[in-house]
Amino acid sequence: MMRTEDVLAASRTGVWVWDQARGVGVLDATAAALFGLDAAPTTLSQAAIRSRIPIQDWMEMQRVAVLEQSEGRVAECEFRVVDDTGRVLRTLRVRLNRVVGEGLVGTLVEVPSFAEREGPEHERPGGFDWDWERAREAFVLEAGQALSEASTPQEVLREAAALAMPGFSPDGIAIYSREGDRLWLAEYHGTPIDTSGLNFPMDISARYPAAEVLRTGRAVYLSTPEEYAERYPRYWPVIAQYHRSSWAYLPLVVAGRLIGSWLVAFTHPVDFTLENRAMLSTLARLLAQALSRTFLQDTERELAADLQHTMRPSPRPVVPGMQVAARYVPTGGGLRVGGDWYDVIPLPSGRVALVIGDVQGHDVRAAAVMAQLRIALRAYASEGHRPDAVLSRASRFLAGLTGGDAAGDDPRFATCLYLEVDPPTGTLDVARAGHLDPGMVLTDGRLLTRPTAGGLPLGVGGMEGAGGDYPTTRLNLQPGEILLLCTDGLVETGHRDLDVGWARLGRALRGLSGMELGDLADALIESVQEPTAEIPGHAVTATTALARADRDDIALVLLRRPAGVAGEPSEPSGVPGVPGVPGVSSRVRRLVLVVGQSEPAKIAEARRELTAMLHEWVDAERVFGAVLMLSELLANVLRHTDGDALLVAELSGQPGDRLLRIEVSDPSDQLPHLREPGELASSGRGLLLMDSLCDAWGSAPRGMGKTTWFELHERQPAEDEGSGT
Repeated sequence: MMRTEDVLAASRTGVWVWDQARGVGVLDATAAALFGLDAAPTTLSQAAIRSRIPIQDWMEMQRVAVLEQSEGRVAECEFRVVDDTGRVLRTLRVRLNRVVGEGLVGTLVEVPSFAEREGPEHERPGGFDWDWERAREAFVLEAGQALSEASTPQEVLREAAALAMPGFSPDGIAIYSREGDRLWLAEYHGTPIDTSGLNFPMDISARYPAAEVLRTGRAVYLSTPEEYAERYPRYWPVIAQYHRSSWAYLPLVVAGRLIGSWLVAFTHPVDFTLENRAMLSTLARLLAQALSRTFLQDTERELAADLQHTMRPSPRPVVPGMQVAARYVPTGGGLRVGGDWYDVIPLPSGRVALVIGDVQGHDVRAAAVMAQLRIALRAYASEGHRPDAVLSRASRFLAGLTGGDAAGDDPRFATCLYLEVDPPTGTLDVARAGHLDPGMVLTDGRLLTRPTAGGLPLGVGGMEGAGGDYPTTRLNLQPGEILLLCTDGLVETGHRDLDVGWARLGRALRGLSGMELGDLADALIESVQEPTAEIPGHAVTATTALARADRDDIALVLLRRPAGVAGEPSEPSGVPGVPGVPGVSSRVRRLVLVVGQSEPAKIAEARRELTAMLHEWVDAERVFGAVLMLSELLANVLRHTDGDALLVAELSGQPGDRLLRIEVSDPSDQLPHLREPGELASSGRGLLLMDSLCDAWGSAPRGMGKTTWFELHERQPAEDEGSGT
């Protein structure tokens, strides 16, 4: 049986692979022979390949490659292969079959030329000079596009080193810079050379071509080795050992300022005609602009990095008795600096405050406002204020700082989530100012969002109106569970809505909840790079270069309460000042929610939260019954009393044998009682429903009101257990 490579070789079909990472093409023996090389496997640089293909054909190949990558289907085109003089050797057809990693795999086969297929009258001249003017224009256009897309000085130089066409294939390029009175070799690409004999840095007054260019601002062209040896005899012995034939040294000028000089060296003789010099001068201007732009971007990135480094807290914050990990990822565009931040603040009470927030904007102004707001929050927290008071004061501070109380030039607002952690018990007191709700990763890896009461973003409403109510919600972090705080860049990046973003994070967390916390934070950050998976009811958004550029800053804080840690809450209730709720054990999940008389929509929120709490229960009917009874109790409070409803739900016990206890408290002292409603009665059936669905229920006076409760086992209890009030 013949091998595939033997079949391809027998049919004169070559195989080549373009390695995007290294910028080289790998040719098998047949493909090398078709390129006019020895019939042996070989690797060619991009410049070497381009030097054998007319520039028009090269640009056509690039267009076909882009089409193949964007549409994911086989594409093909034809191109000519020429020798060093520009004479056409043959015409090849290339098929781009598939993408491997970041590279392309294709086949090459010789085909009749265009003239052979269409007739002699359509023959294109075989010599290189036949369309030199068109080739030069196309070459400059393609070079400008390549240099404009480079984002770092190193990428600019790599693109410049890859520029080649028949008759113009440099063997090496170099960039020289001036610092004071010294000339430096800033960068070199090409055949390896030893520059020690040139004694860099050299004096700018030295009789060396690059130094002369920087002194005079005029280009130096050396067409032959003899000309080089005559004009620069001191350095010729060092240069001669590399067997080059022609050199061009050109000034790099941006906005009238000389920023360096550019060397282009050739192993073959080049006649620097007026047209050649004009092309090189144009390339030098494009190269200078690209280098200036990327040097500025590098400076801006360094500035942004320094700003973020000085304004962020320690990358390894500490919460005693708990594990914590935090990450900050700047935006992909602009100065890579913005208004997202996080902080970990030790409090006088022995507790620890976690803060995460986002100042409006993605500029240095946003970063400066963020720094001042972070300092103010730290000061208010260190004074011992409760979470709601901290946010109220911070809101007034921000309004005064950015002109939010008047027609300020640049008013800003900020979202913020502030919570106090009691490490021994896992108690979390949360206040929220327009920010995302916290998430909680349960011990089975399931991610739940924990709705919390919130107020307006900080700084909204001016000095007098800002600092309104920021109600506090109490949560409890059980041993083994992870608290997740983040800014919207982690959830909504790529124009996703909140539901799609939280679903993506939930998928990313599956099976990873036991991972080391720092690695888990990195995995969540990396999930932003992935395309949006298909989610019923939501559009699918592909990750593209444009989407990556649109990404927002990301701040992320993870807090884990180690498994095996148990304790009693610092107060006996899920809400401060409400006594009588049993203490928390390592097997308890707790839900606390206040439903106000003016907030009937929160009943639906309570149903969702309870359903999420019981997500592991196998019996869907018992889950449905629990949700139905909860809805009935809350609706009764809003309908029959004048006060708010306080919900405390606790799930305790071992999986498979757990007990759900739900308590709903209200300010009325009238206890409910079972009765037989008439056929036309509009009420009175709720307790009958609860009596038939739950395992036990009852009511009792409490403070200035009462509490109605019911219990439900994960499994149906035995008949003789009965129920009671």
